[in-house]
Amino acid sequence: MFRRSGIVLPAFVLAVVLVAVVAISAKVMNHSGSGANSLAEAIDSLPRSSSVALLAQERENIIVMNAAAKTLTIASKPAMVDPSQVIASESAAASAASTSTSTSTGPTTVSAPPPNPGTAQAIGYAMLPQFGFSQKTQWGCLLNLWNRESGWIYDAENASGAYGIPQALPGDKMASAGADWLTDPTTQIKWGLGYIQQIYVTPCGAWNHELDYGWY
Repeated sequence: MFRRSGIVLPAFVLAVVLVAVVAISAKVMNHSGSGANSLAEAIDSLPRSSSVALLAQERENIIVMNAAAKTLTIASKPAMVDPSQVIASESAAASAASTSTSTSTGPTTVSAPPPNPGTAQAIGYAMLPQFGFSQKTQWGCLLNLWNRESGWIYDAENASGAYGIPQALPGDKMASAGADWLTDPTTQIKWGLGYIQQIYVTPCGAWNHELDYGWY
């Protein structure tokens, strides 16, 4: 501690010398009193020198600085994290990312109940297994797709020349599925499912493309 100031050690030595001198003088000058009383009286009568005052002030400064250093050490102590908590957090984040990726890949399927018998939808629903399509997972996508394209109307036609339930462009493409392509929903649906299988793999693949681009 005494290295903090260049005046502390000399002041301390001077104070010790002054006290010793006063004690000896008191003993010599006052033979009737006790040593302790004489020493106390001598110290009280000793003028407060500037060296003694500096020594006291330095002592107070050292006490304050030591207290501040202890406070700083406690306040600046870094918080420790349990490594197991870090590992658990990273594992949870990785699991969430994996789940998000797995659910976002592949075409979205659409559920729908079977259609009413005797309708064009019923023909399409019954024909799905012939092309390897699941009625449970693919029917809803096909229903939505051709609802948007033609409303399942066999003679639906738009300005671009697309025709029929699957909106073949041009319409006579469907002749490859049957000569009655112009009026027969079964022929049109057969051609449409073959086209979907070749280009989009599944009806849900075609429906997702429709959602993304507005056509299939």
